[in-house]
Amino acid sequence: MAPRLTCDFCYHECSLAQGQAGSCGVRVHQGDSIRTIGYARPVSIAVDPMEKKPMYHFLPGHNTLSIALFGCNYTCTFCQNHSISQKESALFNSIINGRQEEVRCREVVKMLISSGAPVMSYTYSEPIVWQDYMLDIARLVKEHGLLNCMVTNGSFSKSSLERILPLIDAFNIDVKGDEEFYHTYCGGRLQPVLDAVTNIASRDDKVLEVTTMVIEGVHTLDMIETLGRQLHDAGVKVWHLSRFFPHWKMRDINETSERFLEKALECAFRSDIEFIYGGNTMSNTWQATKCPGCDTILVTGRRYGTGASHFTAESITDGHCGNCHTSIYGKFGLP
Repeated sequence: MAPRLTCDFCYHECSLAQGQAGSCGVRVHQGDSIRTIGYARPVSIAVDPMEKKPMYHFLPGHNTLSIALFGCNYTCTFCQNHSISQKESALFNSIINGRQEEVRCREVVKMLISSGAPVMSYTYSEPIVWQDYMLDIARLVKEHGLLNCMVTNGSFSKSSLERILPLIDAFNIDVKGDEEFYHTYCGGRLQPVLDAVTNIASRDDKVLEVTTMVIEGVHTLDMIETLGRQLHDAGVKVWHLSRFFPHWKMRDINETSERFLEKALECAFRSDIEFIYGGNTMSNTWQATKCPGCDTILVTGRRYGTGASHFTAESITDGHCGNCHTSIYGKFGLP
């Protein structure tokens, strides 16, 4: 009998017998190795504004080429992209049977260069479970002097995060709720995510932004307040709170009201995290980037559904406020 092999892509570290798939469904023990089902077979490729990741402090005003393979190691009942991430999706059988078109890594990088975007983003589904493809592309992106961004649930194993860090320049990590929330709604755990957030936030050469989708009636203001303290203590500088809309297995839950999101944002602001933003909202109140030193508005024009943003070289110069010279977290220009 062939020995079991351990996948180290996420904190689950699934121990797999011959022919067995991990919790994600796309990491499978075949032969003498674990392979990713659907490797090099993207389910989505598109050009987006950086702001739609959302990344407000990493090259705002620039575009990114976004790519996704199928798969996720969570089972979030509110999943906004379940058709390309959850094993119950009809697309899953197509992936298993290899019916998706193959796109080799060098072809992806050619698309990036042709698009004129300076950043490659790994997003939409969960890049942790297809990190082999992500890293193969990311190495080529670096060879061309371009940048990499990862949008993720943050459930790395320790070894996978160390493997990924040298190649990824910016991260947006979903921090979904407290430990009970993760257990009840996600099939995951909070602590490995907080560990990754703390690690990345400590790196001066990385840009980290955190996103929490706020579900009214599930998230409480006390939960948001506690999470804010945890994120602040972890070193987070940028926190997006976005409205929930009914989806996947939570279609019976009402969309989060603008009023409740406003209250959640006010709680988040009290955490002393420097930059707090509202997402999926018609309000412009929490969209602008303000200098934490003098309160000058530095970046404006982000509007619901557009991702546009406007700032001048005078507003942020060499990473500093053009008015009072306070250091502004992030990366706002290309070399």
